[in-house]
Amino acid sequence: MSAENIECWLTDMDGVLVREHEALPGAAELLEQWRRRDLPYVVLTNNSIFTARDLSARLRHSGLVVPEDRIWTSALATATFLAQQTDADHGRGSAYVVGEAGLTTALHEAGFIMTETAPDYVVVGETRNYSFEAITKAVRLINDGARFIVTNPDATGPSPEGVLPATGAIAALITKATGSDPYVVGKPNPMMFRSALNHLGAHSMQTAMIGDRMDTDIVAGMEAGMHTILVMSGVSSQASISQYPFRPHRIIDGVYELLDEPLNGDPPDA
Repeated sequence: MSAENIECWLTDMDGVLVREHEALPGAAELLEQWRRRDLPYVVLTNNSIFTARDLSARLRHSGLVVPEDRIWTSALATATFLAQQTDADHGRGSAYVVGEAGLTTALHEAGFIMTETAPDYVVVGETRNYSFEAITKAVRLINDGARFIVTNPDATGPSPEGVLPATGAIAALITKATGSDPYVVGKPNPMMFRSALNHLGAHSMQTAMIGDRMDTDIVAGMEAGMHTILVMSGVSSQASISQYPFRPHRIIDGVYELLDEPLNGDPPDA
């Protein structure tokens, strides 16, 4: 499938559109190209800290115009999944949350009650303020029967000083203490991609996924039945690609290669 035949686009954010809060070459122009063609698109992120409104504002500061309804986070995917689950459970909907505003807001808007008393779910997401008290409470609630949900499996996250322990690392601690494995909603679970497609009203056969990670973006896009495009502007290298038994449909240096016209003449160094 060529870019001209694609009717809908999903794209990762970090390493594809931005790096260290700086827009990558061609990102702004590609977003404008999609708007000009009236093509549905969604920007995906496993980050559950921020609301879509927050992320829209942060992208705007990087020079990228992405309306909040075009952003789909692991928090939104988690809230959507749990709302479907609680409908099946005759409307029960309570959760104990270890996370930030992006996750609590998404769950509130999905109709959930936040509680520390016999919740249906313990939901763990990204936060910069993990506390021993909150983790201990999560462990005890899971031992008492709450179902264990995690927004995304990322074990570490970046910071100017180096890596930080992230959701997957905290989830592993809770699993070790409880013996319970969580259900993980975010990438590489294709559930997140399917919920984004439902959000758009799109079909996977006409949709492309752009990502910079083989182990999340590409494998999940492939399993969801989408056309996959790997960009080399993020974490992947040619050496790392060969480690996987699957391949993306296309490999490009950066999103500027998806533009109708070259970016300022010669392709830039991404």
